[in-house]
Amino acid sequence: MNVKDFYYDLPKELIAQDPLEDRSGSRLLALNRVSGEIEHRHFADIVDYLNPEDCLVINNTKVIPARLFGEKEGTQAKIEILLLKRRENDVWETLVKPGKKAKPGTRILFGDGLLIGEVTDVVEDGNRLIQFTYEGVFEEILDRLGQMPLPPYITHQLKDKSRYQTVYAKYDGSAAAPTAGLHFTPELLEKIRAKGIRIAEVTLHVGLGTFRPVKVENVQEHHMHSEYYELDEKAAEIINDTKRRGGRVICVGTTSCRTVESVAAKVKQESLDLPDEKLSGRELSEIWVKPCRGWTDIFIYPGYQFQVLDALITNFHLPESTLVMLVSALAGREKVLHAYEEAVKEKYRFFSFGDAMLVM
Repeated sequence: MNVKDFYYDLPKELIAQDPLEDRSGSRLLALNRVSGEIEHRHFADIVDYLNPEDCLVINNTKVIPARLFGEKEGTQAKIEILLLKRRENDVWETLVKPGKKAKPGTRILFGDGLLIGEVTDVVEDGNRLIQFTYEGVFEEILDRLGQMPLPPYITHQLKDKSRYQTVYAKYDGSAAAPTAGLHFTPELLEKIRAKGIRIAEVTLHVGLGTFRPVKVENVQEHHMHSEYYELDEKAAEIINDTKRRGGRVICVGTTSCRTVESVAAKVKQESLDLPDEKLSGRELSEIWVKPCRGWTDIFIYPGYQFQVLDALITNFHLPESTLVMLVSALAGREKVLHAYEEAVKEKYRFFSFGDAMLVM
């Protein structure tokens, strides 16, 4: 497969620059992945597509104000950093601009020294490891000094930080929002629960690896950056019970999808490693996921066999991105690109603050 196989033409004016006032007021393109049939609805209609025996899997990660602007100690040169992932308590892997000003040993002052970062190493892709020193609570300082890390295609200023968070965000750690979840309101979630659909919460702290452009021509040569995930006992129970009862596991966003599929792959490998007398075939067939935490660099593209996911709620993604490839793995490249062409024709809003797509 060539990266160019996942290209589509997108007029710039269809890139959503601002969130809608009503989260659930966005449009919804429903794609039947078997027939290719398309329906045009509104996101609040998502309830109509869900059955009482189904479960929704949501990612409860919380975006941190990860963009920091500082000055190089001694020269006052302006430096911008983006926190990607925490390596240790006060050591973060970061993206630094301009990188040439941030060699190991460089000290960067933020907020007139309220926060100080020292570059300790240069790692993969030129990212910098930075050791932070401060007085007080890091998260409180970050909330005071940092800005929300909006994608580069969004050029408008975000007036309300909460609009780049899901209403169910709980655990700090993401450098980008799980944007499919931005469409849900507390009222819509209550309607879903009232219909008998259970909700399983997982955590995957979104890094920029998911959004990095694919720089190789051959899709299979691309390597994903790792992201931290957690799936607890309650979520595992809901997902396994849903599968046993014949319900559908519907993931809200590609991050929820990557979490459950990563755990399922781990469970499958563990079962293959067990002696035959330890677990019967019947028991194996009724365990899809287990409580688990760790790092995943799973890359899902056409040819992948889904272990857990049955349907996906997602946004419209960048041409030639790994996210378009993931959706294509579920519905087929031709059907997905046709749906995207239809969305362009119907003037849907694209990307993080854009409209949604249901693949079922």
